[in-house]
Amino acid sequence: MRDEQMAHSDGKPPARPLDSIDRDIIRLLRADGRASIRSVADQVHVSRANAYARINRLIDDGVIRGFSARVDQERAGQGASAYITLKIVQNSWRTVREQLRELPGAAHIALVSGDFDVLLLVHTPDNRSLRELVLTRIQAIPEVLSTRTLLVFEETDLDSEP
Repeated sequence: MRDEQMAHSDGKPPARPLDSIDRDIIRLLRADGRASIRSVADQVHVSRANAYARINRLIDDGVIRGFSARVDQERAGQGASAYITLKIVQNSWRTVREQLRELPGAAHIALVSGDFDVLLLVHTPDNRSLRELVLTRIQAIPEVLSTRTLLVFEETDLDSEP
C-alpha cells in the first residue's frame, strides 16, 4: 500500500491536501464560526454549493473538528488565568491527562518537550481559586512531580479581527 493511502496511527485516513480556498474558508470560520455559507462563498469567490461541499469535506476529513464560541474569560467571571507547567512521572501522560480534564477551569492541555512535560491553561474566578486549584488539586495528583505557575496578565486572540 502506498504511503498516501495508509491510515495514520489514529486509524483515520490522511486528510486530503488543502488548497488556498480551503485555507481561506478555515480562516473565515475561525474568525466567525457562525458565518453563513453564502457569506463564506462570497468572500472566497466560489458558489454556495462549492463552499457547502468544501466545508462538509473539511468536517468529514477531521480538519474542522467543531465550532465554538470565543469567551471573554474576565466577563464570564474567570478573572485569573495561568499557564501551569507540570513535570510528571514517566509514562503517566494518559492518567494525568484524564485527571487534568476533570479540573474546573482547565482550558487546554498539551504534552510537550523541554524542561517540563505538560502545559496546562486554566481560568479561575480569582487568584485564591487559582492557588486552591494548584496546591490542592493538581499537586495532589500522585503522578505530578512538580508544577510552575505562570500568571497571564493580558491575552490577545489571534483568531479575531484586529
